[in-house]
Amino acid sequence: MFSKIKSLFTVADLRNKVLFTLFIFAVYRIGVSLRAPGVDAQAISQLREASESQGALGFLNLFSGGAFGSFSIFALGVMPYITASIIMQVLTVVIPKLEQWQQEGATGQRKITQWTRYVAVAIATLQGAGLTFIFGQGNGSAFFGAAATVPDVVLLDPFMPRALLVIPSLVAGTVMIMWMGELISQRGIGNGMSMMIFASIVSDLPYGYYSLLQSKKTVVFVVLVGVTLLILAAVVRVELGQRRIPVQFAKRVVGRRQFGGQSTYIPLKVNQSGVIPIIFASSVLLLPVLLSNMLGSAEGWRGAVARFVDRYLINSQNLLYITIFFGMIIAFAYFYNSIAFDPIRQADQLRKQGGFIPGIRPGQQTEAFLGKTVNRITLPGALFVAFIAITPYIILWVGDVQSFPFAGTTVLIAVGVALELMRQIDSQLMQRDYQGFLK
Repeated sequence: MFSKIKSLFTVADLRNKVLFTLFIFAVYRIGVSLRAPGVDAQAISQLREASESQGALGFLNLFSGGAFGSFSIFALGVMPYITASIIMQVLTVVIPKLEQWQQEGATGQRKITQWTRYVAVAIATLQGAGLTFIFGQGNGSAFFGAAATVPDVVLLDPFMPRALLVIPSLVAGTVMIMWMGELISQRGIGNGMSMMIFASIVSDLPYGYYSLLQSKKTVVFVVLVGVTLLILAAVVRVELGQRRIPVQFAKRVVGRRQFGGQSTYIPLKVNQSGVIPIIFASSVLLLPVLLSNMLGSAEGWRGAVARFVDRYLINSQNLLYITIFFGMIIAFAYFYNSIAFDPIRQADQLRKQGGFIPGIRPGQQTEAFLGKTVNRITLPGALFVAFIAITPYIILWVGDVQSFPFAGTTVLIAVGVALELMRQIDSQLMQRDYQGFLK
């Protein structure tokens, strides 16, 4: 293992990419510690404690690497870009122009990426303004629920001049994160935005396990670490699992040459949707919170709705919340897979390339076979993702711990990005006649 790591730093080009990526990570962590202007330091300590929970605050703090808990200039994290990417991917199916760009290859992908940036800036502006008004006008606990112990006011008085300074600072922080992610993609190693998310998650792990060790006995800590290793092994196995559909290409004779006749396969991942269903479900669960805040806490049916939302749809340790979250993840997994993989388009491409699935006729039968196969492998993948997502809530509910650092969305993202990074490093080492990490 150490010889393989040594070979990683033997190649000058690969070594420079790794060092550049680490340098961007260092700059990112410095930005996380820079607090936004006009923020109350005493309220920030209370916000940081509330963001260590597994609810909506913990979800926002996860993708910002702890920046949301300290209300730094990177408080929005990569969530605006992730949301914009999901929106653009969904709109590709709806808008013909985006679908045309997607089929144009690298040129069309650059256009889609540019529009994704524009959408991300717009979303960052809306989110930055929303957070500023929520925490600047005494609506923090009302928005996230009284159970979250969120401070009402984070900004110092007067509100409006400081708000006009905080909102551009948060948007500029998101733009800088996108820029650093693109620098990693161009001059570093791995996908830039994925690496930024990976850095956000991994940065809080040492402190999370240290806090767990301080709050619980050694035996409980060892048991939870063992559970973490089991979850890690299961996620790695499922992430690498795929259903390979064999494809045979017909032989063609052009002049004296023979083309085709090769055999290949269509790889269908068990967990094709990744963590996108979790992001969708978490975002949708915030909508009732917005609705209850609009209705207010008056008596009658309005107050009943607000109390129901505060009791069941904000408290992540409630059984109803866990059940709804579990079901929504499964539903969104099917929804995303129906968009990401189109059996009709795939069957049409096979027909145009002269390929066919052995035992299946081209055309409508191929479409039905691919659709049935995707639906069958989506169910176990969706169940696994949903179970991993609710694992921290179950542990918090049963084990009586305050937080569980490496489970749920954290382990899914970290493992997925780490495996992709290992594949890229392995391919570059194999190109230079070095033995790769993966076998």
